Amino acid sequence: MNYHIKASSISNQDATIYIKESQIDFGTTSVTSETLPNPAELFLSSFAACILKNVERFSGLMKFSYSKAVIDVNATRLENPPRMDGIIYNLTIYSSDEKLNKSLLKKNIEKFGTIYNTVKLSCSITGTINTIEDV
Repeated sequence: MNYHIKASSISNQDATIYIKESQIDFGTTSVTSETLPNPAELFLSSFAACILKNVERFSGLMKFSYSKAVIDVNATRLENPPRMDGIIYNLTIYSSDEKLNKSLLKKNIEKFGTIYNTVKLSCSITGTINTIEDV
């Protein structure tokens, strides 16, 4: 499986990533540092997207239903050399399904997540999965 994206920037302006039929603007200047995502936030977004994609994938394989999944991701940036470290995530799944086995789901996410496994080669990852009953 191969992937392709394209990105471009204009001097003294911000940048855009082009993926399939989508585009994502991101900040490269100090002017938009509070309004557009920066590269570190895009990196963490990719990590979060990987986990959410696997929740969807494994809901079918593990035969559980859910209405929504929400993930919060935090990381520490180290200075020398500049890099991410200590990624912590909290995944909340809205479900009343008794077939949802949180420990097996976590194990599957950690074993089969492409971005997850790429990231864990370079920094520590700690995560929790919680459920909130649907009403």
